[in-house]
Amino acid sequence: MNKVFSLLLGILLSLALQSCSPQKLPPGEFQRQWMMVAYKDYSKAFLTESKAQIDLSPVKSTRYGAFMGCNRMFLSADFFKNGTVKFSDAGSTMMYCEGRMDLESDFAKDLPTMTKYKIEGHNLTLSNEKGIEMKFIAADWD
Repeated sequence: MNKVFSLLLGILLSLALQSCSPQKLPPGEFQRQWMMVAYKDYSKAFLTESKAQIDLSPVKSTRYGAFMGCNRMFLSADFFKNGTVKFSDAGSTMMYCEGRMDLESDFAKDLPTMTKYKIEGHNLTLSNEKGIEMKFIAADWD
């Protein structure tokens, strides 16, 4: 009887722990191309001229891309229902483009620290614990 009780308790604890872990967000409204409109001290005109964007249309499963005016970037991301996100496995091509490297370097440094996301209409905001925000607008929005 004691073994049955221990087994049941173990199963219940396992189920409880699984329900506490963040649930991945199913494919949907975040999976599109997003144009960067605000980030640090970069002007909106500079971001637009640089064609700064993050493309969350999946290349393969959770693999995505980004462009900040010079190199093609690739990354992995997991979005969760509780408004958190985890970016990882970032990399890029290795070209040098005069006047474009600061934005790219800042983005590559800050993106892995982004832990929260918010989608409001056609706007996406990524933020981290230090208060840094990256703001985007859906590229297909008129």
